[in-house]
Amino acid sequence: MSFEADEEILQDFLVEAGEILESLSEELVELENDVDNAELLNSIFRGFHTVKGGAGFLSLGDLVDVCHGAENIFDLLRTGKRSVNAELMDTILSALDTVNDMFVMVQNKEPLVPADATLLAELARLSHPDVSTPAVTEVIEQATPTNEESSSSDEMSEDEFEKLLDELHGSGSVSASPNLSEPAPYSAPTPSTDGASDEISDDEFESLLDELHGQGAFSVDAAASTNSALSTSSDDIDDLEFEKLLDELHGKGNAPKAVESSVTNKPVSIPTPSPEKEVKAKAAVPKKVAQKKPAQKKSQEEPAKVIAKKAAATPAPQGETTVRVDTKRLDQIMNMVGELVLVRNRLTSLGLVSDDENLNKAVTNLDAVTTDLQGAVMQTRMQPIKKVFGRFPRVVRDLARSLNKDISLILEGEETDLDKNLVEALADPLVHLVRNSVDHGIEAPDTREAMGKPREGTVLLSASQEGDHILLTIKDDGAGMDAEKLKNIAIDRGVLDEESAARMSNKEAYSLIFAPGFSTKTEISEVSGRGVGMDVVKTKITQLNGTVNIDSELGVGTILEIKVPLTLAILPTLMVVVGKQTFALPLASVNEIFHLDLSNTNSVDGQLTIIVREKAIPLFYLDQWLVRDFVKTSRDKGHVVIVQLGNQQVGFVVDSLIGQEEVVIKPLDRLLHGTPGMAGATITSDGGIALILDIANMLKFYAKKSPINKRLRN
Repeated sequence: MSFEADEEILQDFLVEAGEILESLSEELVELENDVDNAELLNSIFRGFHTVKGGAGFLSLGDLVDVCHGAENIFDLLRTGKRSVNAELMDTILSALDTVNDMFVMVQNKEPLVPADATLLAELARLSHPDVSTPAVTEVIEQATPTNEESSSSDEMSEDEFEKLLDELHGSGSVSASPNLSEPAPYSAPTPSTDGASDEISDDEFESLLDELHGQGAFSVDAAASTNSALSTSSDDIDDLEFEKLLDELHGKGNAPKAVESSVTNKPVSIPTPSPEKEVKAKAAVPKKVAQKKPAQKKSQEEPAKVIAKKAAATPAPQGETTVRVDTKRLDQIMNMVGELVLVRNRLTSLGLVSDDENLNKAVTNLDAVTTDLQGAVMQTRMQPIKKVFGRFPRVVRDLARSLNKDISLILEGEETDLDKNLVEALADPLVHLVRNSVDHGIEAPDTREAMGKPREGTVLLSASQEGDHILLTIKDDGAGMDAEKLKNIAIDRGVLDEESAARMSNKEAYSLIFAPGFSTKTEISEVSGRGVGMDVVKTKITQLNGTVNIDSELGVGTILEIKVPLTLAILPTLMVVVGKQTFALPLASVNEIFHLDLSNTNSVDGQLTIIVREKAIPLFYLDQWLVRDFVKTSRDKGHVVIVQLGNQQVGFVVDSLIGQEEVVIKPLDRLLHGTPGMAGATITSDGGIALILDIANMLKFYAKKSPINKRLRN
C-alpha cells in the first residue's frame, strides 16, 4: 500500500484497530472462562471482522489473511459448529499476537512480514465445522428427514393449493358451474406493477369474478358479505366463512366431494380438511383471490399517516460529541497552562505584599480561574488505567500455562484515571511485578493443596485515587517471603553486611528484592530470576516521583503498593533554602518537618543520626552536598525535613523553609543532563529558578561513604 497516499485513512485505521486489538486480548482470556457467552463470541467475531475490513481497504493482504482465518473460526463458534477448547484458544491467541506484530509494522510504516505458514494452516483447519459438535450433528439429522417425518406433514403449501384447483377445474381454467365438463376460458389478469406481490386491483378482482361465474352472474351482495367476512382478519377466515365462500363459488350444497380431473380423468377426492390444512388453504384464498375495496382505500391512505407519524417521532440528528486531538497538541496546551500557573504564582506573591485591594481581588480571581483551567486541561490528558490493566489477563494466562499453575486474576478500579504519560510509563513496571507474583509468589497446585490452600492461586491488581496520588496494589495469596532468607542471600551476595542485617526489620528486609543483582531464584527461567529487573522497576517508579512499599507474611502472601502522582506535568513541592539557593523537594516524599536542636544527635557506625519516636534516622546536611565552596560552621538549631524512601526514612538539614508550591517541571539544559540528584528545574513564585531534587539519586551519589549507603541504595 501507499502510506503517503492514504495517510488520513491509515491514521483512522490505526486508532480504531488499536482499540479493538486491546479489547480482544482481554475478551479472549475471558472467553476461555465463559465458553458459552454468545455476546462475547459475537464481539470477538466483529473485532476480527472490523480489523480485516480496514486492512483489506489498505491492501494489507498478510494482515487480512490472519484476521480472516480467526473470523471464520469465530463464525463457527457463535453458530455452535465448533466449541472452545485449550488447543483452539492457543491458536487464536497466536493469531492475535501475529496481528499485533503486524499492527506495529503498520504503525512504523514497515512492510509486513507474512504470518507463519503453520499458523495459517491451523487457522484453515479450524475454519471447518467440527462434526462431533452437537449443533453440526443436529444440522445433519435435519438435512436427512425420515419417511415418517416426510409423510406426517399436514400443511398444504400455496403451490399444492394451486395444483388442487387445477385438478378441480382443469389446468389453466376454472368452471363457472358445478359441471366440470364445460370449463370456461380464464384470462389471467395483467400483473400489477405497484410492487405488491399478493394484492390485485379492483378491475382485476371484478374480471376474476366474471371468469368464475360469468359476466355479471356473481352476486354483489354475496361479494360484499364475503369481503366483509374477509375484512375481519388480515389473512384467515373461519370454517363457516370458508364453507360460505365455497357455496358462493359452486352453488349452495354443490361443493364437490369427489370429482374427476379433466386432465387425468382420475378421481380426485377432497377430504375434510384438517385444522392445519384448512388454515393454510384459507390463508391462500384472500391472498390470491380477493381484497376488499374499503381495505384497499384504507391501505392507500395509511402510508401518508405513517410517514407523518414517523417523521414526528424521529429525533433531530445530533452533532458529534467527541473529537480526536493529537497528543502533541494536548502537551502544548499543558505547557502553556504550566506557564500560566507560574505567572499566577508570581502575581499571588506580589499580591501578598501589596495593599491595593483591587489588585488583590484580581489576583484572587485569576487564581481561581487558573486552577479551574489547569484541572480541565489535566482531565483531557487523563486516561483510565484499564488501558494498562487490559493486558494482564493474557499475561497471567500464558504464564500460568507455562508454569503449570492454576491462577485467577482479579482486576479492581479499572476506571481510575491518571495522566496518559503515567499510563504508558507504568505499563512495563506493572507487567514485571505481576509476572514476579505469578512466578515467585503463587505455589504449584499440589503444593497449595498440601498446605490446605485452594489449588487455584489468586493475584489481585487494583487501582484507586488517594488525594492527588494513585495507589496501585498487587496482592497474591502465595508463599510469601522469608525475611531471614532474604537477609542471608543479601549477605552472601555482598549486598548487605551481617551487622546491618541484624538491625534490619522484616519489612526493611522485604525491600532487598529491589537491590541490584538480587534474586531469590536459584535457577534461571524464561519468566524471571535473572538477577535483574526489580531494581529497574523501582528506579522507574522513582523517576515517576512514586514510591514502592512491600509487605509479606510467610505462607500467607505478599502485598506490594505503588504510589504515583496523578500527573507528571505539575508537581506539588516543598520549597527550601540551602545556602542562598532555592530547592524543591517533591512533597510526596516529605514525611514531616520540625525544628531541631542539632547538638542532640548521635553517631552510629560513623553515621550521624537523630532519634525520632524511639527510632534512629540518618541525618545529612544538604549544604555539604549542594553549596559550592562549602565551609563547615557550628549550628545549634536547624530545620529538619524527614523524607520517606520506601521503608527507609532520612533527615535533611536545611537553612530555611519557604512553603508548599505547585511547580511546572522543566527539563535541565543539555549541559546539565546527568547532574547527580537533580530531576529538573522550575520558576518560583518570586521569579527565581529552583532546582528540583531527585532524593534517591542524590543519596546514591553523595552518601557513598555512609555505612548505611547500601541500605539506601536497596
